[in-house]
Amino acid sequence: MDFRGLRYIEAIARHQSVGAAAKEHSVSQPTLSKFVQNLEQSLQQPLFRKYGNKFLLTYAGERYVEKAKIILALKKELDQEMSDILGNEIGELKIAFPIMRGTYMLPFTLPVFRKRFPNVRVIVHEANSSVLESMVLDGSIDIAFFTLPIRSPEVSYEIINHEEVVLVMSAKHPVANRGIVRSDCKYPWMDIDLIKNEAFILQTQTQRTRQITDSFFSEAGIEPNIILEVQNILATVHLAVDGYGMTFVGETHLSHIRTKEQPACFSFGKPNTNTSFVAAFRRNVFLPEYAKEYIRIVRKLHESYHS
Repeated sequence: MDFRGLRYIEAIARHQSVGAAAKEHSVSQPTLSKFVQNLEQSLQQPLFRKYGNKFLLTYAGERYVEKAKIILALKKELDQEMSDILGNEIGELKIAFPIMRGTYMLPFTLPVFRKRFPNVRVIVHEANSSVLESMVLDGSIDIAFFTLPIRSPEVSYEIINHEEVVLVMSAKHPVANRGIVRSDCKYPWMDIDLIKNEAFILQTQTQRTRQITDSFFSEAGIEPNIILEVQNILATVHLAVDGYGMTFVGETHLSHIRTKEQPACFSFGKPNTNTSFVAAFRRNVFLPEYAKEYIRIVRKLHESYHS
């Protein structure tokens, strides 16, 4: 069976462009345009309608692409399983990280993986966690690494490690000496009532740490004074250390950020606030051995961080 046609139509739908799809599949634009015309003639109905420079799916096109994705996913699963059985260890692995995670994880994991599987091509995507979950669902990536929660029941996951979300501020802040040492907290514990009126630098609402802290503030009945929202986790920590405001960050991130002065870090919550870092993949989809090995490499790296 020739699967190229399914891939062509899926690519046009994804890019909303014949030119971009042709470039992706290394065919000429006239060739791809002719293919679409012939397919639509054979189906006796259009798959696309053109609006300006965009190719948008008709209802028939939506149904075609929906089924094409299922067929291509099954084909990929079959190919991977056959490859594993033959022991060729040849394939392609599409992985994804939030940008901050990728900054310090990719340089340590990819060389180890490549040494073990030199014939597996790795493709890396970087985006925030909400986007990564949708990419797992539509098959754009094989494995995404991010923190819980996961919203779709169609996404399975393996826990890599548990980590604490900590409150970060300048060590010179007036309340920086108000943390309480507790046996059930890794960091000094900060009473939220002491900081509820302070200025906060928070990540954007599509990021997991922001979603966790929003939930915390909501449960505490506090409307935080947010003076800045920014995706860049590194920037939030540096600004907090400089006294611009307070922020929240996962402790693994914090261990990879070097600041000109030591930040003051605190546990918060009841008695602290934890999350889980996971490897996420589509439910009931076959993962080849090399994909499982990459998850093991990431887990081993995190174990070394937290040991």
